[in-house]
Amino acid sequence: MADKQACWGLLSTARINERLIPAIRASGRSELLAVASRSDERAQAYAKQWDIPHAYGTYEQMLDDPAIDVIYLSLPNHLHAEWAIKCAEAGKHVLCEKPIAITTEEVDRMAQAAEKNGVIIQEAAMMRFHPQTRYLRELVAKRIIGDVRLIRGVFTFILDNQGDIRLNPSMGGGSLWDLGSYCVSFARTVLQAEPVEVSAYQISGDSGVDLSFSAQMHFPTGTLVHFFSSFQSFAHIEADFLGTEGRIYADIPWVNHIGASASVRVTRSGDVEGTSTFSDSVEGHTTDTKRYENINAYQCEVDSIVESVLNGAEPVISLADSWNNIVTIVALHESARTGKPVRPSTRNDEFTQRRR
Repeated sequence: MADKQACWGLLSTARINERLIPAIRASGRSELLAVASRSDERAQAYAKQWDIPHAYGTYEQMLDDPAIDVIYLSLPNHLHAEWAIKCAEAGKHVLCEKPIAITTEEVDRMAQAAEKNGVIIQEAAMMRFHPQTRYLRELVAKRIIGDVRLIRGVFTFILDNQGDIRLNPSMGGGSLWDLGSYCVSFARTVLQAEPVEVSAYQISGDSGVDLSFSAQMHFPTGTLVHFFSSFQSFAHIEADFLGTEGRIYADIPWVNHIGASASVRVTRSGDVEGTSTFSDSVEGHTTDTKRYENINAYQCEVDSIVESVLNGAEPVISLADSWNNIVTIVALHESARTGKPVRPSTRNDEFTQRRR
């Protein structure tokens, strides 16, 4: 099937499409065929702007097109489950923008629809497809810095457009769903574990959504994870790990900067003994840096789902994995609302056990 292509349709004209369109076109086994909007006028204008062959004035019209194999779903968060299920029922594979849903019940229904119709529904958390994330997971698994005691993450920027859907509580708005979801997924991925307890605090806006969110997650490995997401702070991204034998620092852990060089610095304690009474000496420490030059994480996620669709490769993010991410975020919201620690719900069935 080396010569077979996956034919794509864009469900909505959201701005995030601008990141996927070049990636689809750069994929050697993909073709962008169509875009759908809620009006024919909008769809036609968008298709002309981006040189897309077909435009549909309703979402249903595009789902009826037998030439479309894969749908990139970039609707607002609260519509993800509804339309992912409709795509599955139409026999289309789905790359659904994160967060894949806003309740675990929605993920359950999506999984049922995917299995019933023999299609893939995968969450488009682009950071998860980047080779840097796999490298960080390997470093932790190999105990390069010993036992990881702390993971700290920051993802912030200023959002001052009051009409932005990310400020609408009925549409799954808030900094946790938009930014913090990356931090949650990142920690779970690199630790390959699920938190046993979470606690959180939020600063809410006039609409009720969290504009700033501070959270702590406790993992069974003994690792504490702290992250801060915000629409009220100077744009900043970073993640670092503190272990018993060293430290890992990632300067671009979850934002895709094409043309920028992402780096991972690993600092480990040296062999010098007795240099400090309190074991806080930096003498003898060694630092190794691994750089990732100009890697497009959106390209990685497009190529990954195409490999799954055409060759049957295991999805990078299973729906069981996405279920666990959603249940953690829901628990964080509950903790922020009640002011109390919360233990995320767990499931022991086969669905939630199937994860990479």
